[in-house]
Amino acid sequence: MSSPHAPHVLLTGERLALGMPRPEALAEYHAWESDPTTILGYGGRFPQPWEARLATWERRRADRDHVQFEVLRVKDRQSVGLTWLQINSVAATAEFAILIAPAMRGKRYAEESTRLTLDWAFHLGALRSVWLRVLEPNRAGLAAYEKAGFRFAGRLRRSGHWLGQCVDELLMDALPEDFPGPSALCSILGK
Repeated sequence: MSSPHAPHVLLTGERLALGMPRPEALAEYHAWESDPTTILGYGGRFPQPWEARLATWERRRADRDHVQFEVLRVKDRQSVGLTWLQINSVAATAEFAILIAPAMRGKRYAEESTRLTLDWAFHLGALRSVWLRVLEPNRAGLAAYEKAGFRFAGRLRRSGHWLGQCVDELLMDALPEDFPGPSALCSILGK
């Protein structure tokens, strides 16, 4: 029998899996989000207070259009990050966001976790497109998103911040036909 705090795995890939986020891991997620490199990557300036993070967690748990996945290593079920889809159910599209734990960066987890989330979004979520915003200096993020199937879609000039400077925010999107495959979801569903 598994522990009540063990991750609930939904979709398994090569090295990573998507699972349900766990309330008992919220303090760990908050620590990742408060890391200076995470704040920089999101174009933020200051960490979010714990009370605000807790309120956001509670609000999003009730929002069917805000889907969050915990990213886990397959070999040991170690949590390495989170991905989100903010769904526009009328248009059948979603905005994508990702957070890789600071200690887990540089291991090419962003690419696979992005691909697994797109796999779910297109093959089970039946979304027509998924888009994201990334700051132009974030070269590692851009490379991971491109490998996972995202393409350049536009530019918001001087709309972001990077190390105290105004920078462009790039828009990227992915369509089902951009998905690089193979689909982990289709293989487990027998398609």
